[in-house]
Amino acid sequence: MMNAEDKISACILRVRRKAPFFGSLALFLEQVLDEQVVTACTDGREVRFNPTFVESLAPAELDAVMIHEILHAALLHIPRRRERDPHLWNVAADIVVNGIILKQKGLLLPLNPCIDASLENYEVEEVYEILLKRADQKTITWIGADLLSSGEGEVVSESEMREMEAHWKQAWHQAVALSQSFGQGSVPQEVLRHMENIIDPLLDWRSLLWRFMVRTPVDFTEFDRRLIGRGIYLESLAGEAVSVRIAVDTSGSIDSKSLSQFLAELREILRLYPHLDAQLFYADAALYGPFDLDEESLTKPVGGGGTSFEPFFERMHEEIDSGGNTVLLYLTDGHGTFPKQPPTLPVLWIVTPGGLDSRRFPFGTVARFTSNQQNTSA
Repeated sequence: MMNAEDKISACILRVRRKAPFFGSLALFLEQVLDEQVVTACTDGREVRFNPTFVESLAPAELDAVMIHEILHAALLHIPRRRERDPHLWNVAADIVVNGIILKQKGLLLPLNPCIDASLENYEVEEVYEILLKRADQKTITWIGADLLSSGEGEVVSESEMREMEAHWKQAWHQAVALSQSFGQGSVPQEVLRHMENIIDPLLDWRSLLWRFMVRTPVDFTEFDRRLIGRGIYLESLAGEAVSVRIAVDTSGSIDSKSLSQFLAELREILRLYPHLDAQLFYADAALYGPFDLDEESLTKPVGGGGTSFEPFFERMHEEIDSGGNTVLLYLTDGHGTFPKQPPTLPVLWIVTPGGLDSRRFPFGTVARFTSNQQNTSA
């Protein structure tokens, strides 16, 4: 009978033979036996296995656990947590990873894993936001913590984050090359979108919002220090200001928390730079406004019906010269009727957690709305 160490070695060989893509990623992660670990866990640099747990698993189960921890590390689930609640973040990350594993042949998740087919295709940040809003989040089935930082509950430092990002970007590139050399295709489809966001990460929605609101030289030589402390690394206002027209989806599918968070962030940026010309509209199947971006308008949204994006874009087409310095922002879940003709003005969609897939927006730039602030309600 093989001991735990032999079973780990056999597992790595099986994974490399049957799934070269995941096997290549395993080369970037050390495997360690540790009796202090309950089952298995990772800090993004190594995977730790409890020997008794390893010996209890069938080969298909051990392979699934190995790939589970590899994906946590490779998808940067440890540094991406930032100051979010560790428990709920781990649950969200497990849902994403287990969703990928369930689509692979020859793998069997042991015990009673976190599975939610309705959430597994979203990025972990969105899954976290959705779970926060669920009243039954405390009843989620959970095996236990398997995401470890440098210290219990600690947030990964910026230098550690950069180091881990560089390490795993290299790993993703090598995994693709090795998988192709084995004739197994480039990347499993279930992993592709997640991988692309690691290799070529999307800008934070706040950064995209800023770039759409203000024309500045993109040389990153000077940052506004009033925003750095809040984790928003943006160029100082040095260029030509633009007018901003903001549509907020107030149909029945949008919750008040998403609206209040977005409008609070937007109001803060506008407070810092009051010369920006901004107007606010509320929209469901009809359009309401414009309103000034003041306290009264922000606290009294209008709407509650169905969703159509057409009224806002039709009005912008009628009122605004396409050659002017105007940008359009639309906060929505993306579920509604799009205009048949795209507008000639630049558009930034800011999509609430669980909203329409970014690839299904027919025009404009899409940013996913999430909050990095700590929440201990889990």
